[in-house]
Amino acid sequence: MDAFSSEVFKGNPAAVCVCDQWPDEVLMQKVANENNLSETAFAVPGKDCYEIRWFTPEMEVELCGHATLATAHVLFNHLGLEGNRICFFSHHSGQLYVERSGELLTLDFPADKLEAMVVPELIVTALQKPPLKAFKGKTDFMFVYASQAEIENMEPDFGLLAQVGGRGVIVTALGNEVDFVSRFFAPQSGIDEDPVTGSAHTALTPYWAKVLGKTRLTAKQLSARGGDLICEDKGERVFISGHAVTYLTGEVDF
Repeated sequence: MDAFSSEVFKGNPAAVCVCDQWPDEVLMQKVANENNLSETAFAVPGKDCYEIRWFTPEMEVELCGHATLATAHVLFNHLGLEGNRICFFSHHSGQLYVERSGELLTLDFPADKLEAMVVPELIVTALQKPPLKAFKGKTDFMFVYASQAEIENMEPDFGLLAQVGGRGVIVTALGNEVDFVSRFFAPQSGIDEDPVTGSAHTALTPYWAKVLGKTRLTAKQLSARGGDLICEDKGERVFISGHAVTYLTGEVDF
């Protein structure tokens, strides 16, 4: 599936495997490595919620927005799930929800908590310019810059970024045509640049909502593939909306 896009070959591709029961963890990691996408989601139906896990080509991650959006798209459009709301459960991130309104899908995720931090010299060297502000969330670092142009023109040293730790690095600024823009780098998780990172917006949305003094915001991730999001700050939760489209269906033999 291509998530956060209504056109194939844009947004963020995710593989989705809906299984009757959980495959072996080693096998799931091998499948994700074989897919070689930023994330492969595995989902298994439970009593009240679908359990869900996400793997990059190299590791399991605690939360993934675009692959959850893609999984909801599969359940609604390919597996005939009735209704307009899906409950997912992650052992790392708790209960997550996706609601359908026409073609638009909305993630209901817990908001990230950011703590201000001193900018490491490694970051300044890796990103080639010091940020205005620096924060640490649950799994990611977030660095705020002065302009969209700085985000667009950034050419990170991924070798250095891989030494930072955590899951990944968010860089962000006010947008020229949307409320805010961002990019997401995660060489430490096996992905130099993620095309569209839904989970990063659990940190971005509360931050920019406070800065801009409004709760509903438009956002764009400035990767080569690009992605458009509508975000809403709901206090302890964040709503992240976008589209998804099917690129490929098939079977895995193992």
